[in-house]
Parts: sequence; C-alpha cells; structure tokens
Amino acid sequence: MKQTLSFIALWLACMLTLAQDKRPNIILVLVDDLGFSDIEPFGGLDVRTPNLTQLAAEGTRFQEFYNNSICAPTRASLLTGQYAHKAGIGYFNVNLGLPAYQGFLNKESLTLAEVLKNAGYSTILSGKWHVGDDRDQWPAQRGFERSFGFIGGAVNFYEINDDDNPTVPLLRNNEPFYLPKGRYLTDEITDQAITFLQEQDKENKPFFLYLAFNAPHWPLQAPEEDIQKYSGVYKQGWDSLRADRHRQAIAKGVFPAGQQIASRDTVVQPWNKLTYDEQQYWQRRQQVFAGMIDHVDQSIGKLRRALQSLKKDDNTVIIFLSDNGAQGGDRARIYTQRNTETVGRAGSYEVQNSNWSQTGNSPLRSYKDNPYEGGIGAPFIVWYPKEVKANSIKKGTGHIIDIAPTLYDFAQAKYPSVLHDIQTNPLAGVSLREVLTTNSNQADRGKPLFWERAGNRAVRYGKWKLVSLYRTGNKIELYNIDEDRAENNNVASQFPEVVQELEALYEGWARETGVVNYERIRPQRNSLR
Repeated sequence: MKQTLSFIALWLACMLTLAQDKRPNIILVLVDDLGFSDIEPFGGLDVRTPNLTQLAAEGTRFQEFYNNSICAPTRASLLTGQYAHKAGIGYFNVNLGLPAYQGFLNKESLTLAEVLKNAGYSTILSGKWHVGDDRDQWPAQRGFERSFGFIGGAVNFYEINDDDNPTVPLLRNNEPFYLPKGRYLTDEITDQAITFLQEQDKENKPFFLYLAFNAPHWPLQAPEEDIQKYSGVYKQGWDSLRADRHRQAIAKGVFPAGQQIASRDTVVQPWNKLTYDEQQYWQRRQQVFAGMIDHVDQSIGKLRRALQSLKKDDNTVIIFLSDNGAQGGDRARIYTQRNTETVGRAGSYEVQNSNWSQTGNSPLRSYKDNPYEGGIGAPFIVWYPKEVKANSIKKGTGHIIDIAPTLYDFAQAKYPSVLHDIQTNPLAGVSLREVLTTNSNQADRGKPLFWERAGNRAVRYGKWKLVSLYRTGNKIELYNIDEDRAENNNVASQFPEVVQELEALYEGWARETGVVNYERIRPQRNSLR
C-alpha cells in the first residue's frame, strides 16, 4: 500500500512539473535612454528596427506607458513592483541616509527573480543592474541564478585599456569578466543571455530572462558598419526630423491625431544656424546613436532565432520598454578629458544632448530626469501570440509598477506576503494582462499614479496631470493629457479645485511611501546617470 501511495505521489509530482512547464517563458527587454519616437513602431522611421517592428505588428503597443524618468529609480520599480522610494531607491544608487533613499533595494521589496524563482522559474539577468553596488546587493543575492553584466550606471561599450591593465566593470555569476578587445558590449550581453538559455534548456522548467541593455545610453559608441548605415540620413537636421517624428507617431497610432507637438526647446540652436562643419559633426553623433539602437534590434532578432532553435519561441512573453526618455542637457564638456577618439569609436566618450534628444522624445515635452511626458513616457511593446492581441494599440496608461503583477499573472506566481520571515511590501501596481488580451483599452487601477525624483513631482489621475519642478520653486502646473499630451497648455489657474485634489492625493502618497522634502536629503552633487 505504501509503495502504491509513493508511486501516486511521484506521478502527481511529475504531472505538476509538466503542467508548470506549460507556463510561458518571460523575456523582459529594457533599453536605456531611448526616446519615445526613437524606434520605427513609434514614429522613428529613420532608424532601422525590423525586429521590434515585427514584435509590434504581432503584439500590442501602449500609447501611454510610464517610467520613473531616470535609470536606478526606474529599475527599482520595474524589478519590484513598488514605487522607487518604497523599494529604497527614491533618489539614485547613493545612500542619502533615510530608508526611502538608501540607494539599494530593501529586503521587503521582492524582486521579479525572487518571486518567479520561488514559483519554479529559472532566473537569468544579462546587462545593467544599477540597484545595489555592494556584493550583498548584487543579482545573485536578489534571486538571479545566472547573471552577467555590470553593477553601476554606465560602462564603455569597448575595452580600451592595455591587456595588462584592464578595467573590471563586468561580472559573470559574481566573478570578474573582461571584455575582449574589439568586442562590442551589446553583443556580449546578448550572447551571454543566449548561453544561459542554452544551459537552462536542460532544467525542464520555464525561464525568466531580464535583458537590460546599456544602449543607447552614453558613451555614444557603435560598430562602424552600423554607423555608416546612416550616412546622410540626418542631413535634414533635428528641427525637420522632429516634425517628421510627430507626423509619423500620429500615423502609427501611438500619438493622438489632432494634437500638437510639444513647444520647441528654445535652448536648442536651430539647425539652419549651424555651420557646415558643425552640421557634419552633429550628423555623425546621431548616426552613432541610431547605430546603437539598430544593433540592439539586431540582437533581439538574434535572441529570437535562438528561441526558435530551442523550440521555445511559441511560448514566450516578450516585453520591450525603455527606462526613461532621451537624455537632455549639454554635458559634453564634463567628459572632454575622456575623449581620445572620433565619436562612436573605442576611446570616445560623448553624451547625447538636448538637440537630438528633443527629436528622440518628439512629440512629447522635455527629457530624461523630468516628470514631463518626454521624461517619463516611453515605448512599450508586448508580444505573446498565444494571448496578446496582434497589431493592437491601446491607450494603456500603464506604469512600470504594473510589470511585476502582470508577469506574476502570466506565470501563475503567487506574490507572498512573507518570504524568509520578512513581511513584504504589497504590490503597488495592477496586472495589465486583461488590457493586453481583451478589448479593454486602459488599465483600471482606480487610483492615481505618482512621481517624485530630486524634488520634481507629478500626479496622473484620469485625464489630469499635475507637474511641479524643483528648479521653479515647485510652481504648480496642470495639464489635460487627453487633449494635450504635449503639455503645451498649463490650465492650473482654470481648475484650482483639481489642483487642490491632486496635491492632497500627492501628500497622502508621499507620507505612505516615505517621500520627504528634497531639501532635507539633497546631495552636494547631483548624479548624472
């Protein structure tokens, strides 16, 4: 009798394993500093992204999908499903002395890897981490069984030091890894991910891959053959291309027809005022930027071919998004001492600036590290032919805090209230699965979305968006996003009751989340990444 019962228990365990194997694999692709219209499916017809175009044609895009405007806070929310302050990275990966600003993920905020590993998934990271600098905060300590990449906020795409004196920015499964001379980092991130997937294929369970590219974040570096693809493409200049991107975003359906482009940034010099040599220089820079995006797209194609060879392409959810909008400002002078080569090549160290980034974020307003739509609005594509509607565009109004509950929904993974004797933070977002798989057009969350970063604040509730910038003394602005996503018309004076309601909601959220007045924690030197 005991033998019979043992056999039945073993059979049930095997059946459960087989049932679990039917759950989808998950690939979460995050790029860095990509503007709203920097890829073809969102209006960037000048950049060749055939693989992303295919994912979009066979999947769903959101018109409105939000991040936290800058690298580390976005990754904190993406990996945990918490607002960045609740996860411990309310400012950046620096410790400012308070729990909400400690600069690394706290234990109460479980990572995607921890939850999915607990639910029977293999967990893999290849690329950028940026949510904890010390060894006990690295990927392996936060649920990733296999990992490759770099811990900080940026790294060269080429190794430039002598063989006897290499830099040590990369790690593979917590051990130092040296990028071979001439090897492009995007290729290494991709190939390491594929190697991990080939190893994982023997494990008879679904996988979660977090593929976090450094591109197209600075330094602006790309293979010369990719740069040369765009020779002559940008001679029209940023003003003309910016207007083209607006028209194409409308044509693609990702920006509302009839709405105006954001007002021009007057700091950006008109293209026709530049000398011939200046135009040649700036064309080259944008060629490099486009080449970086192009190479990421090639890498996505390579990854999909690997999935096909493993016979896993038909049961994999793929999500593509950016951590923030394109980089604004003019920081080239800061890195002059690092520049020893022509922009794009090993040894160069150039940063994307407002001129081309205003085009990259077109038709939205402003840049990375700002709570305007150009800073927090980014491309969002979901591909899963088994469930996700093909060639579909939804309003969405999703947020990175929604990624965790969405993936747990697809993975049938329960989010624990207690793990390893630690009481966990409840998830802040909502699952987007219903929006992605039905005729629903927008997430039904029943509450506002909030932002705070370095004293800059925002609230989105229904059609209304409140914005308040630290540099203006937190002067209140109010926009009707349904009619004015470009944020051209501040209507705060016309709707004081709306302003009052949104401010009260923000104050309540700030208390619950640990947000404090920026003056209390303001660092001496603002970080650039």
